Amino acid sequence: MTRTRLARLVLVALAIGLALPIVAGAQGTVDDYHRADALRALYNDAAPGMAGPATWVGDTSRFWYRASVKGGNQFIVFDVATREKRPAFDHEKLAAALSKATGEEYKPFELPFSTFTFTNKETAIDVRVGGDAWTCSLTDYTCKKNEAAGGGFGRRRAEDGKPRVSPDGKWEALIDNYNVAIRAVGGKELTHLSLDGSEGDPYELGSIAWSPDSTKLAAYRVKPGYHREVHYIESSPTDQIQPKYSSRFYQKPGDVLDVEQPVLFHVSPAAELVVDNTLFPNAYSTSDLVWRKDSRAFTFEYNQRGHQVYRVIEVDAATGKARALIDEETKTFFDYRRANGSLSDSGRKFRDDVADGKEIIWMSERDGWSHLYLYDGVTGQVKHQITKGAWIVRAVQKVDEAKRQIWFSASGMYPGQDPYFLYYYRINFDGTDLVRLTDAEAYHQVAYSADMQYFTDTYSRVDMAPVLEVRRTSDKSLVMEVEHGDLGALEKTGWKPPEVFVAKGRDGKTDIWGVIFRPTTFDPSKKYPVIENIYAGPQGSFVPKTFSAYSGMRSLAELGFIVVQIDGMGTANRSKAFHDVAWKNLGDAGLPDRILWHQAVAAKYPYYDISRVGIYGTSAGGQSSLGALLFHPEFYKVAVSASGCHDNRMDKIWWNEQWMGWPIGPQYSASSNVDNAWRLQGDVLLIVGEMDDNVDPSSTMQVVNQFIKHDKNFDLLYIPGARHTSGGEFGEHKRRDFFVQHLLGVTPPRWSEVAPKAGEK
Repeated sequence: MTRTRLARLVLVALAIGLALPIVAGAQGTVDDYHRADALRALYNDAAPGMAGPATWVGDTSRFWYRASVKGGNQFIVFDVATREKRPAFDHEKLAAALSKATGEEYKPFELPFSTFTFTNKETAIDVRVGGDAWTCSLTDYTCKKNEAAGGGFGRRRAEDGKPRVSPDGKWEALIDNYNVAIRAVGGKELTHLSLDGSEGDPYELGSIAWSPDSTKLAAYRVKPGYHREVHYIESSPTDQIQPKYSSRFYQKPGDVLDVEQPVLFHVSPAAELVVDNTLFPNAYSTSDLVWRKDSRAFTFEYNQRGHQVYRVIEVDAATGKARALIDEETKTFFDYRRANGSLSDSGRKFRDDVADGKEIIWMSERDGWSHLYLYDGVTGQVKHQITKGAWIVRAVQKVDEAKRQIWFSASGMYPGQDPYFLYYYRINFDGTDLVRLTDAEAYHQVAYSADMQYFTDTYSRVDMAPVLEVRRTSDKSLVMEVEHGDLGALEKTGWKPPEVFVAKGRDGKTDIWGVIFRPTTFDPSKKYPVIENIYAGPQGSFVPKTFSAYSGMRSLAELGFIVVQIDGMGTANRSKAFHDVAWKNLGDAGLPDRILWHQAVAAKYPYYDISRVGIYGTSAGGQSSLGALLFHPEFYKVAVSASGCHDNRMDKIWWNEQWMGWPIGPQYSASSNVDNAWRLQGDVLLIVGEMDDNVDPSSTMQVVNQFIKHDKNFDLLYIPGARHTSGGEFGEHKRRDFFVQHLLGVTPPRWSEVAPKAGEK
């Protein structure tokens, strides 16, 4: 969309009184569409200086962040030592370089990424655009695709073909005829350490790990599992008339997996010790082999198929004997992804080996909440629990062995506050002296400098503009306020924050949190149909907690709806019991809690019309939005479902076996939108990208097949060439029209009345 068109839409919106009190009239009109289209530019241009979280540049005194400017966002570098603030790069040149490389048109302050990494001594950056990785030079401003960063949904380690040189520089290990061999650096004569490797059970070069004293090495012998591929036909390629065929490696639930067998080798005299697999009989995954610094042993982590057993295993370097240092078992699922503390993604694993493994700091939910424990690394026994209480540790940022302190983030510690607000702390190994580092009642995003002398704190709420500060870690004292957002100009446009609303869940006790967006033309004397934006993936929580001047939910609401977003049970960042609702039950999607939340809002606000409720989502949200119609037709009437993983047997293995369990059982069918398609009563629009490389697009087409078999009326938007998508601008327009038609009961405006003029985008 060009700035010319945006300016025209803003003028139209202002002319019809967007910034003034309005008496609501008809809904879903041409004027409503024009106002909806104008909101993004109107709000974003009235909210400059709204900063995002900071990222420190290596071990320097500099960090970069992204801040709003008129027309979009600018990336800025700030130097704490000099107090200098400058653009991170030439935005105009980078936009031109990316446009040339990708074939898409990008503008300087509308770059297609929100994060990047400085590389090559800050003379280049790595970014992701549309699912592809790019490296862009900041000297000649050229961009090249980084093919090495690609890959399918598989578990195999990357192989670069390069021998692994020993720490003392004397030996190099390689694979010869599927076996491990060594030779002197610069030499040609090979000494084979193994002879049991074969085509069907080869050693893996990428797994080879030398002991620090260069006298031993360890490697995995890998018996390959089933190499599943998802196949694609690109109907409308840009470089030829005829369709193109392609495929990608993509493992699905139930597939036979690689079997990884760790093997220990002594160099002189040559010896091979195959590690007994009693402690790791059925791996979903095993981690890299990591040696102790004194070469006494190596460790690896074992995640058992089904994600209910997780072990940290140590192998004695002299004997090859394995023992479990940590043995974590659960009746539901162990969230094996490393905790990162973000809002939308929050794993439940952290491990830090202290003093070369003499002690281990470990994250666990064994008491019902995510907390830290100190293990004796020699005996494998828990020494004590470090953190405790009805709140959760979200991530660990640093372990200071010398001071025996842990720097971590957590949420839910303060009764009466939003339990998702993130705060940062420091605590001693023995659980004493808990120090809170961030104070404002808000969602904090902190980053520490490499030397831990400073930290940046970006904090905000949905109703509070972001503040970016630099503070000293020693005493929390303020060094400088780098950015402080101001809502004054934004509020003059008529902008209002979403309402935060809390209601009880299905157990009658647990608080369910959500937000409510109303149109700028809101009239409490009218009745408004409700639309829910859903994503219920158990890997995170998703209701916004940080400030944003604009959200797509605002534009949808502007057509005459109330739009909401809710985190129901089964999502993360609460108690283990809250999370476990998703176990073998993704079809639940927290919908019983969501319905109660809607009913509580309707009880408070008569204008909230729960006789007309729609729902939309993408990916897991695509599954849940259609599932809402299938499993709760008494409440949800209309759905727009994009790129849905409609049957968990059809989707990627790591995500679905994690929550739905293994082996495949009847729970998969019970949650399947394909097997339950016959239940459809409401109106649904399905959206799918032809080249979806995240969710197999056949998942959507199998729903279509069942709808046809059961004589169900539905709409389908199949987008040639598109990857994992909610449909882009075209799909958004179709979604708007679908809700206007089926919830408001009016015919949407003709596209020629609201679409860009000829030559505009």
